[in-house]
Amino acid sequence: MFIDLHIIQNFAPSNLNRDDTGNPKDCEFGGVRRARISSQCIKRAIRKTPVFMQTTGVDLGLRTKRMVEFIKKDIVAAGKEPEAAEKIISQIVETYYSKLDKNEKPKTAVLLYISAAEKEEMVKSVLDRWGELSVADNKTIVDKLAKDWSKINQGTTSAPDIALFGRMLAEHPDLNLDAACQVAHALSTHRVTMEMDYYTAVDDLNPKDTAGAGMIGFVGFNSACFYRYACIDWEQLVHNLRGDVVLARRTVEAFLRASVDAIPTGKQTSFAANNLPGFNFAVVHEDGTPWSLANAFEQAVRADREGGYFKPSVKALDAYWGRLAKVYGLEKRSHLAALCLDEQPPLQNLAPALKEDLESWIKAVMDALPKE
Repeated sequence: MFIDLHIIQNFAPSNLNRDDTGNPKDCEFGGVRRARISSQCIKRAIRKTPVFMQTTGVDLGLRTKRMVEFIKKDIVAAGKEPEAAEKIISQIVETYYSKLDKNEKPKTAVLLYISAAEKEEMVKSVLDRWGELSVADNKTIVDKLAKDWSKINQGTTSAPDIALFGRMLAEHPDLNLDAACQVAHALSTHRVTMEMDYYTAVDDLNPKDTAGAGMIGFVGFNSACFYRYACIDWEQLVHNLRGDVVLARRTVEAFLRASVDAIPTGKQTSFAANNLPGFNFAVVHEDGTPWSLANAFEQAVRADREGGYFKPSVKALDAYWGRLAKVYGLEKRSHLAALCLDEQPPLQNLAPALKEDLESWIKAVMDALPKE
């Protein structure tokens, strides 16, 4: 069973996701230049949106290179000596997770992704075995703890965001977790051109007879109507969450709500492009291949007579869905739910799937999922 999510979202002038030059990310698709927001940026925005954790009721996983310091704080708070705590935790982290950075100890060489429950279990075990860990020759007990934790956490997690997005550790593949969710790079449905803002800042203490700015600069931006796509593998999600169907359902609901609310934070102080999606479309289907609808926009959308890309984009997505349905059939794709801000969306094929509001849209998706 899969949950496909398709979103049309129009952003005002912004620079939500920058490349190495500081300009908005872009790419070529269908022979023209498109605005782009990376999947990594979108996933972070989703997991960091407050409604995600509020809905799951579970703390987010933590991605960090500062694992030693993170765990050491709890050990020291329990009354242990800081220097001894750092030495022991460094040994454990290197054995269980990753080597430490040669130049920035005690940071790890790679980012680690850990759940709150995993951290609590580690802290408890260290405190319980502190006497054995405090001796000079403690390698045996460190290895045993690492082996025990690997058995507990192998192939599963208690953190919904880790269950969705997975984790990978090259040094310890036994801790790898296959992601239950695929997230595509968001692409503009139309051709875009880069624009530049020449800005100046005034020095408030300039003498009155002093002309000119205290600082000048340039920043790139664009405005675009994006197509966003994501897919959740329901069985993989349940497996990742140790068979907890109730938590898996809350995770899907959290993902839906957070996907609607999630907006990347890049340059938002300068642009404030806080624009919610205009069109949401979800498909719950059994078996079969997940369908991205990105090719609805392989031929770049043109603005309609009244101007704007939103309506033509929704129309193109609807038409492409209709063609897919006609050619490949919808035998296993009967659970459809759409939501549109426009009171008269240009829909022919998806009109029966329209819901009145966000809550009814989410309910339609959740009703199609197993309850136990």
